[in-house]
Amino acid sequence: MRQDPPSDLPIPIKNALISVSNKANLELLANRLHRQGTHIFSTGGTAKILEALGIPVTTVEELTHFPEMLEGRVKTLHPHVYGGILARRNSTEDLRQISTFNLPLFDLVVVNFYPFGDHLGRTVEDQCAYIDIGGPALIRAAAKNHSSVTVLSDPEDYPDFLETLERHQGTTLPFRRTMAKRSFLRTSLYDSLIFSEWEKSFFPHNLALVPQTPLRYGENPHQRAIWVGKAAWKVLQGKELSYNNLLDSEAAVTLVSDFNEPVVAIIKHGNPCAVSWGNRELDSLFEQAFHADSRSAFGGIVCTNQPIDKSTAQNMVDIFLEVVIAPHFSPDALSVFSGKKNLRLIEWPKPQLPPFEIRTALSGWLVQQRDQNTSQTEFRLMTPNLAASPDVLKDLNQAWTVCKHSKSNAIVITKHQRTLGLGLGQVSRVGSMEIALKQAGAEIEGALIASDAFFPFRDSMDLLKGLNVGAVVQPGGSQRDWEVIEACNELHIPLFFTGTRHFKH
Repeated sequence: MRQDPPSDLPIPIKNALISVSNKANLELLANRLHRQGTHIFSTGGTAKILEALGIPVTTVEELTHFPEMLEGRVKTLHPHVYGGILARRNSTEDLRQISTFNLPLFDLVVVNFYPFGDHLGRTVEDQCAYIDIGGPALIRAAAKNHSSVTVLSDPEDYPDFLETLERHQGTTLPFRRTMAKRSFLRTSLYDSLIFSEWEKSFFPHNLALVPQTPLRYGENPHQRAIWVGKAAWKVLQGKELSYNNLLDSEAAVTLVSDFNEPVVAIIKHGNPCAVSWGNRELDSLFEQAFHADSRSAFGGIVCTNQPIDKSTAQNMVDIFLEVVIAPHFSPDALSVFSGKKNLRLIEWPKPQLPPFEIRTALSGWLVQQRDQNTSQTEFRLMTPNLAASPDVLKDLNQAWTVCKHSKSNAIVITKHQRTLGLGLGQVSRVGSMEIALKQAGAEIEGALIASDAFFPFRDSMDLLKGLNVGAVVQPGGSQRDWEVIEACNELHIPLFFTGTRHFKH
């Protein structure tokens, strides 16, 4: 009776069971196994593909002496299959039973699931046809017995497997354990996806912490960190992205995604330090944003929803920037940027942001719906005798959008389609107003002001006396709203309420 090597030695792949819905890289994997003499068992469509490739296959029906039934719903659920997967190689009794029934011992199980995720939004009855039963069962059985069995539950694992096989002429216990852990996670996520779809829940029901990309460190060099996820974006050049780069890039992309017109945002420490928008050439937009706060832009992150051309790139390379994010970079722009080897360039054609946000709190998790797009906001005029033009309202909405993406307490002052002054993250709203006004300076006349939450007192409005501000927008909802309205009437400043707050902690 066959005995596997001790657990600390690689286990050769003599018998493999392959039954996959996702056929990606199947030919590469099967040919490698065939060349080394692995006996391959397979089912249905997978077996037909392997046979067409000229790879000898033993069908599961030959092993079980029982045909597939119920249109393929039942084919691997049989003791002759699971016996060879679950048998403990160090158990004399298990091996005696395997010998009695003349069953193969499987060293490798390659299985993935019916694509339930491709059929979201259909009726439950239609979706039931795409719920895999045998796949998760096979994967769990192989993962349970990973001391002797290797399980591959995703084509993305094949390259690692083939490299291990080449190096060790078999699989090591650490590798098999890694594959088992990944496989248990995938079965968990698969079941969770079905539950979430049928429950119609807005929030995720588990947190998948794979795949993981190690980072050099976290917010500070003494903190370890990883990034979890599959990147839909591409890094074209530059140093490894840091923890703080990723946080700032998230803030930048989230802000820019809220604009339906060309925009450039410069982000620093999670806050916008300058934003410019409008139907102008991109290099002009960047110049406007940069000159809105050239000092804070040093070491910042630039994000735009427009392709970056050579002219814009030439303007950017004269400044120290950490990251530039855009839907596309022209070849000429890349040539310009290539002179700054450390500058990270991220190309992300169509950013898709999850509908929820997650963070930790008090040894648990906080999960919330992502804040709504400001295009849904309705502005309500609270000073009836002080109306504003449609153009002012449009620009006021953009000031409101930038304010939404600024840390509370936030005051955003804009003029000529760019930020003029930003008071961010202060513990008092009047303090934020003072900072924003100081930054705006002499250009304040005709400027527009947005506040992410209500003004609790009229003191912030009193700071605007004699400045000829164009308009103010805020959520309203304070017990002293009447004081703020009264102050705006006295100062001849149109005041709008949104009824929506945009706190950002």
